[in-house]
Amino acid sequence: MIPAHVPDGPPLTYTDSFDIPVLFRNGPAKKPRRQWRTVKHKAWVGSGGFPAADGWYAPTTTWREIIKAATEVGRDVTPHLQNQPRYAHGELVARVSPLYAYLGAHPVAPQHPVPGAKGRRLTWNPVYTHGTERSAKTVAGYRLGMTMTEWACRSLLGLGQTEHLELGGPVTVLSHAFKDPKKKLPDLWGRHEAEDLYWLIEAKGGDVGLDTLRKGWAQLAAGSKVLGAYSHRTVLVGASVRPGDDLFLTIDHDLHPGMPPLAPAGFDTDNAAAGSGSLEDHLGESDDALIGAARAQMLAYLALRSAPASQLRTVPVPADRASRHRRSGLTTPLEDDGLTFAMRAGARREAAPDSDQHAQRAEIRSMGLDDFLSCRIPGTEVHLGMSRKLFAACACLHEENLAIAQRTPGLRAEDQVTTDEELSDEAQEEQRLSQSRIFREQQEEARPRLRPLLRDAYERGATSDWRDLLRRPQEPKLDLEGDESLLESATPETYLAVSRYDVPPARA
Repeated sequence: MIPAHVPDGPPLTYTDSFDIPVLFRNGPAKKPRRQWRTVKHKAWVGSGGFPAADGWYAPTTTWREIIKAATEVGRDVTPHLQNQPRYAHGELVARVSPLYAYLGAHPVAPQHPVPGAKGRRLTWNPVYTHGTERSAKTVAGYRLGMTMTEWACRSLLGLGQTEHLELGGPVTVLSHAFKDPKKKLPDLWGRHEAEDLYWLIEAKGGDVGLDTLRKGWAQLAAGSKVLGAYSHRTVLVGASVRPGDDLFLTIDHDLHPGMPPLAPAGFDTDNAAAGSGSLEDHLGESDDALIGAARAQMLAYLALRSAPASQLRTVPVPADRASRHRRSGLTTPLEDDGLTFAMRAGARREAAPDSDQHAQRAEIRSMGLDDFLSCRIPGTEVHLGMSRKLFAACACLHEENLAIAQRTPGLRAEDQVTTDEELSDEAQEEQRLSQSRIFREQQEEARPRLRPLLRDAYERGATSDWRDLLRRPQEPKLDLEGDESLLESATPETYLAVSRYDVPPARA
């Protein structure tokens, strides 16, 4: 029998904004008893860093911000896919599908509503509650924890690009200690521009209790001991949710004074800013930021590059990156962006119905529009895309990555040799990590040579045709009409859209 509170009907249509209760505190403690619903929350003002006072806050975000976090956090699988880029689609599906499968939204009427709150929060849906086995719930909790940690650190608190600590950590001379398989270290690290601090970050997700948080705090302490005399902040994010309750975050943190952070390994002094803040905000002034942004978007690049021509389209956005003022988070929702709306309407009015794609693109460029390449990730309702300039830089980096993979035995997935020797899961894991570390070390060795190459590709990409960048005979379709079923967003160089029908109600 179907439980009475499970709605038997199509999902409702609504915008994708949600309130996420967040509790800041100075260390793990018992789970707050439904305080996320009853306590008076402070208004979130988008500080770009930690708030001045600990306590409960209720920031509002979008499903697009959450999905962007999901697509960009996790182990870098791209070194292994250089000759098999189509599997980038599979990795993206693996990152977002648990969120679509198990999360829903429900209306909430807190006792002390925050001005501007949307009155909707995320929770587990009936699929998770009634049909998910314990092992699948563990997987869902892991993905939820990593995604919400990325969202909290980057979209909410203004951290720069996150990196997996298993590849070596923030200080090169300490890399051997961060790579020690015997140490239980935190998941991620990053550098915060405004705070001028390293961050060590541990993610926990699911029904997060005190025991789980204490284990995470111990992992952070082990990482802090390795980082030693360098000033840093330890951050433990618990993304906690139970069926019928709201998703809420606890962010336990501690500040460790010490020496200031070093310029990122291999970076020129003039390019030190590339290691912090949003990389896309530094592309015009820093070659190292360009390398970092291309690395961060390599999974999306491989997905675009390997998509069938019938699935590719380009969408018009204002060419002036400064026009996309982010109210919060990393993305700008385009449905509320008056400039984008007006410029697209003008382009539709001026478009000659019998003109070819090349002529139409030339026309919209003269009007101050650019067109970003986009495709839907198969098996999801997520559309990812990027600009010509970033795509061209990614293509240049891909060539270097392919050369590294070809000279690194066993790195590529298709080069894996089957032997009669049965390795344990731990041995296989260490083998793959060693290969990834070798790959990253060779990338860093190539950095001085890559700087001018990627810069040249990035600049040339601005005036290149998509058919030349894609190395295909035809241009992808320029979509001037738009798709009313999509909620779109953009960053300076990337594009992300989701369906308006995503995230069905969690209960009637």
